[in-house]
Amino acid sequence: MVRRRLIGLGLALALGLCSGGALALPMGSKGEGMVMLDTSPDQRELAANFAVSTVDAWGVAVGRWSEPLHGVAAHERSREFVAATYTRRVQRWNLPHAQANVWLVGMVGQVRGQGLNSQRSLGSLAVMADYETTRVYVGAGLRPMRASGVRHDSTWLRGGFSFYEAEYDEVQPWFVLEAKRVNFGGSAKNEVTPMLRFIHKRVFVEIGGNRDGAQFNLMWSP
Repeated sequence: MVRRRLIGLGLALALGLCSGGALALPMGSKGEGMVMLDTSPDQRELAANFAVSTVDAWGVAVGRWSEPLHGVAAHERSREFVAATYTRRVQRWNLPHAQANVWLVGMVGQVRGQGLNSQRSLGSLAVMADYETTRVYVGAGLRPMRASGVRHDSTWLRGGFSFYEAEYDEVQPWFVLEAKRVNFGGSAKNEVTPMLRFIHKRVFVEIGGNRDGAQFNLMWSP
């Protein structure tokens, strides 16, 4: 019975920490904060939020991404943003041996970068869903980021499995495969990234890479 409760607690934490892609996300339990760091060859993002209820969290995010200039990969331009965020758990299904969630994550802020003569207002409304047992994980999401003259839309699908069940105070390793498409408005990029995921209490780490370079994701609930 104790083992089942610990596994359930670890599962709930993992579900609270998991998000699609390099987003990150999405929120902790009521009254708890969450810090998220996502890095990849062409994108960096640092975010933090605080859960004001069991389904709502407010936060901030800063980030930077690079995109091909006129569709030419050898020539890139960068974009930097800062924004306020709002996370909402729209639905949760507590199944006998699994849990599933649907999330909305809104963002309002400013973006600047090469080719922009001034800061532009930036908006985003991401939709994400996940399903997870103690051994299997599936997730998907869509995150459009728009501003005047700026488009950065990400779509992803993830799936993976844990190598074995673990107690809450033990490290649980996972294998995760992510397929992602990023649309920059004038061009698009497809990525397939295998990753190893490690969950230990309130810390969640993913390490992986593809032909473009390494990827590292960190989520921590203080």
